[in-house]
Amino acid sequence: MSFILGLILLCAGASTFALDYQCVLIPGNLKQIDAGAGQVWGVNDAGQIFTVVNDTLQQVPGQLIHVSVGPAGIWGVNSANTVFRFQNNRWLAVTASLKQVDAGGNQYLGGVDAQNNIWCLMQNCTVSKSSIVKFNTIDGSLKYYSCGPYGCWGVNSANNVFYREFVTPDSCQGVKWQPVAGSLSMLEVGPDGSVFGVNSAGVIFKRIGVYDKAPYGTAWYRVDECALVKHVTFDAGFLWALSQNGDIYKCAEQN
Repeated sequence: MSFILGLILLCAGASTFALDYQCVLIPGNLKQIDAGAGQVWGVNDAGQIFTVVNDTLQQVPGQLIHVSVGPAGIWGVNSANTVFRFQNNRWLAVTASLKQVDAGGNQYLGGVDAQNNIWCLMQNCTVSKSSIVKFNTIDGSLKYYSCGPYGCWGVNSANNVFYREFVTPDSCQGVKWQPVAGSLSMLEVGPDGSVFGVNSAGVIFKRIGVYDKAPYGTAWYRVDECALVKHVTFDAGFLWALSQNGDIYKCAEQN
């Protein structure tokens, strides 16, 4: 059964819209976006990197296809799947090859490689600032992986959703996968444990009932919109959404 969370009008040409969320259109265009630790970063189709400052895109030197920001720092991967850490205002390559990374865990890093193998970097490695790091393998196969305070979530090539149990900063591999009902093409976990995702039709969903004693929640709420969405992320009370043509929306939930 689908539960209606609220109507978000991501209509072409609309700059503001509201029911359960009040949203504004941010100038610019991105293909991927990530929010965490009070920051928002993204990349566009040309591989240019941006951070959002006062709702304005500011370009950062470098070329990436994916970027992530969170308690583990700022990380990214380029078109050759080389992994970089943003350190001292420059990108430093580390010894890894991934297509997607996520810095949202408690100072540990997760990610997947070009073959959909799953990897993680423990907290002691992310805080060391060394370019020589040892990633740990995680059983299974995913195309997208994201972590938060209560553990990690992922989706596989068939858009099945999974939750990884017993993930900790010192044991980022966790113990086992818990299947979660639903079908998503990507998802992101917020710093408060909120889980938002997008399905293959471009519809946004939010997982409800997520907290420390029920880390994989109870149900999905649907967020209706009149435009298709390709990417979402959440931090500091704001839901960020990219329409399929790359328009950027910043949304605040209405009480």
